[in-house]
Amino acid sequence: MSGLRLLCLLTALVVTPGVWAQASLYAVGVDGMACPFCVYGLEKQIKKLDGVTEVETDLEQGEIIVSVQGDGILEKAEVDEAVRDAGFTLRSFEPLK
Repeated sequence: MSGLRLLCLLTALVVTPGVWAQASLYAVGVDGMACPFCVYGLEKQIKKLDGVTEVETDLEQGEIIVSVQGDGILEKAEVDEAVRDAGFTLRSFEPLK
């Protein structure tokens, strides 16, 4: 039975490399989003930025969480430009970790 547990553990470690690589997270406040099409356009622009791996948007709060691979750095100026290109206004920008 312990051999089976070891096999499961090793399989889980190999299959989930994201456990080892931490992402840098940023909280971005955006004014002007009103619908799912707004979210789509904004996420499309943010995902074009170098190193961005994931974007999660809360339409009601007007906030997005941006994940950047590894120890990558996201600059406020480049986020502001992407937000403006999508037709919105940057309200806030804060690194989370």
